[in-house]
Amino acid sequence: MDMSSKRIRGNPSLRRGIGSKTTDSDKIMEDPPAGDWLALRSDQLLKWIDDTVYNVSEFTGMREVVNRLTRPIFNYGQRFSPHPLHFGIMCCAIEMGQASAPDHDIDRLGLVYRSSPRQCDVLIVNGPVCEKLRPKLKTLYEQMPEPKWVVAMGECAISGGPYWDSYSVVAGADTFMPVDVYIPGCPVRPEALMHGFLTLQKKIREKEPGMFLRR
Repeated sequence: MDMSSKRIRGNPSLRRGIGSKTTDSDKIMEDPPAGDWLALRSDQLLKWIDDTVYNVSEFTGMREVVNRLTRPIFNYGQRFSPHPLHFGIMCCAIEMGQASAPDHDIDRLGLVYRSSPRQCDVLIVNGPVCEKLRPKLKTLYEQMPEPKWVVAMGECAISGGPYWDSYSVVAGADTFMPVDVYIPGCPVRPEALMHGFLTLQKKIREKEPGMFLRR
């Protein structure tokens, strides 16, 4: 196509994010019509940019090349800088705090506790999960971005603990969300929590997450 003689027009299907992915080179680099930029919401603009970048990388074959180069970098960052959600229910939460004290200094493993699920990739469930808490905990898990992992810390989180047959307690976190690492104990000692995160590091390395351009 002669770029100098033909004016590139907008592609509404890509701009609005409702069209299928295309390999047509005439459509990949199309711009929205004049004046439409102001009519786009921020999420629509980001969706249009995302679709355009994906189409360009897919059409040129660069997506796989970029992912091969960046996957080890993202994997390294996710292994050695996990962001657990600062969420505690009962006794094990005290031991989780003790693990961050100078005696154990779990922060040297790269842990950075956050208070917002949007900023976290690890959910530590510690303590008995009651039926009223279960939907709230599931919501926190769903609000975390991918990739994400769940650590069941202590007998209560693993199987319900001494309350396993109670009408109001869930018999284990794995009954309503996937659990990646189980740390037994009542309560769990700080050393066991550190070992659990080392186990999680191995699991992340085997999974090799971290795609720069993915769908």
